[in-house]
Amino acid sequence: MMTLPSPSPTRPLGNSGIEISSLAWGMWRFAGLELSAARAAIDAAFTAGITLFDTADIYGFGEQGFGKAEELLGHVFAQAPEYRDRMVLATKGGITPPTPYDSSAEYLTKAIDDSLTRLHTDRIDLWQIHRPDVLTHPQEIARTIEDAHKAGKIRAFGVSNFTQAQISTLAQFSPVPIVSTQPELSPLRIDTVENGELDQAIAMNLAVMAWSPLGGGRIGDPQNVREQNVAAALSAVAAAHGVSRTAAAYSWIMAHPARPIPIVGSQNPARIAEAADAFKIQWTRADWYSVLVAARGVPLP
Repeated sequence: MMTLPSPSPTRPLGNSGIEISSLAWGMWRFAGLELSAARAAIDAAFTAGITLFDTADIYGFGEQGFGKAEELLGHVFAQAPEYRDRMVLATKGGITPPTPYDSSAEYLTKAIDDSLTRLHTDRIDLWQIHRPDVLTHPQEIARTIEDAHKAGKIRAFGVSNFTQAQISTLAQFSPVPIVSTQPELSPLRIDTVENGELDQAIAMNLAVMAWSPLGGGRIGDPQNVREQNVAAALSAVAAAHGVSRTAAAYSWIMAHPARPIPIVGSQNPARIAEAADAFKIQWTRADWYSVLVAARGVPLP
């Protein structure tokens, strides 16, 4: 039976001219690690072939504090400056507790500058608006991003959790092209597959960075019949290739022609290393669709 094309270990970041890994590592749980543990996690990601590192200014908010994930990464760079040049650094801004969202020129300018300070770096490779602020005109956002880009503070621009209409509208105003989008996507969250978001990403050449690719941990610990059926479909493919169900979940996401990039969320070096097993799987159409059917809960038309 013919198999789907295997994903390349690297790919372009839209039309930015930046080359990135086809897996990313995320720092949502990074804040609070000891410096040695932080470096061990980053080392594991490098060993797994990961060059795209995704954080956000709000990561750490609550138990650790706003900006603490970026701060910790900045401490890593201060201790080991060579780490900065080995990675494509992505971060996000625009969530402003207790006010939900703010994409005004004043706020975004400050958010970018503050991230640069916390990260101890002079540039951010991919800066993303974390969530859309419907009270800011897209033209204001576009001008702010253009200014930051011209100043060399950011190399490329992306969005996170934006609708298709919000992406298209912002793109009309922005002289700096949108090169990435970051939706929730997993074998348990298939809306993005079916509602046109991935089709838009293909049409606009957007890199799709898939957050929560393991369904918030439910791929590993399914809680209901639907989740168990998805887990079983993934496990069958995983067993045939001698890899974990987790690796199969990452691989299932990557097999789509939009080439989504799963953001590995574990801070455990062994789990991070395991992610590279995703490249060992070659999907048949039948196997891939079996996961989709299990997620849909009904047969395909």
